[in-house]
Amino acid sequence: MKLFHLSDLHLGKRVYAFSMLSDQRYVLEQVCALAERHQPDGILLSGDLYDKPIPPVEAVQLLDEFLTSMQQMGIAVYAISGNHDSAGRVDFGSRILQQQNLHICGAFDGKLYHVSKEDAFGEIHFYLLPFLKPATVSAFREGGESLTYAEAVKWALETVDIDTTKRNVLLAHQFVTWKGTAEESDSETKTLGGVDEMDASLFFDFDYVALGHLHSPQRIGRDTIRYGGSPLKYSFSELRQKKGVTLVEIQEKGNVTTEFLPLEPLHPLREIKGTL
Repeated sequence: MKLFHLSDLHLGKRVYAFSMLSDQRYVLEQVCALAERHQPDGILLSGDLYDKPIPPVEAVQLLDEFLTSMQQMGIAVYAISGNHDSAGRVDFGSRILQQQNLHICGAFDGKLYHVSKEDAFGEIHFYLLPFLKPATVSAFREGGESLTYAEAVKWALETVDIDTTKRNVLLAHQFVTWKGTAEESDSETKTLGGVDEMDASLFFDFDYVALGHLHSPQRIGRDTIRYGGSPLKYSFSELRQKKGVTLVEIQEKGNVTTEFLPLEPLHPLREIKGTL
């Protein structure tokens, strides 16, 4: 099974008061062209679909056009909300869209969202975990003790029985590091003291983990736990980052390969320095 991994679209974002909508449309058209060339079975959108909880109309229209293009090409969509999204708004119409092979999970409802597919190697299971705060899971737990972000995510993962003899894919939008290390950017939301940080070892039961939140494409702990990164540079700290789509190919259990497919921006971000 071939999959595209993309995250942190931030549709509707403005960078230094400059609207990025035309740039975002340009880069999403490239993703569609790559999809026509590589023929993936599905696309993984790992959160921060929009830049704001209430996005501008043009951003909603752009996402609608992109998802429609995927659907017309017969590509399944698996999407979750990120910390910039409104979970309830992302969830709107999600049950109806399932019938069109668009699987969107905006809000955590007490159990990890799960959908199964078949390919030449048998069953493959997709688990969708939208951005999660400890307070989110409190409503579904007995006992009043507070949880850390890592404990909340661990609790959410344990709401389903994951058959580790099968192939399992997870989408998540969290601050995941490997032994405290990950490359961050200024455009990402920071939490004081790093209380939202969790270790990649939480996700070792999954054959591929499609992460969102950090804007730099990178592996975390192992090659199969990856941040897709944002498709465009949204701050000067991202100036030297290479942006693109991760092509994931999952064959039999234990055989997962990845390839980075670069994306070219409409307007390259440049830093100009000089004296006054």
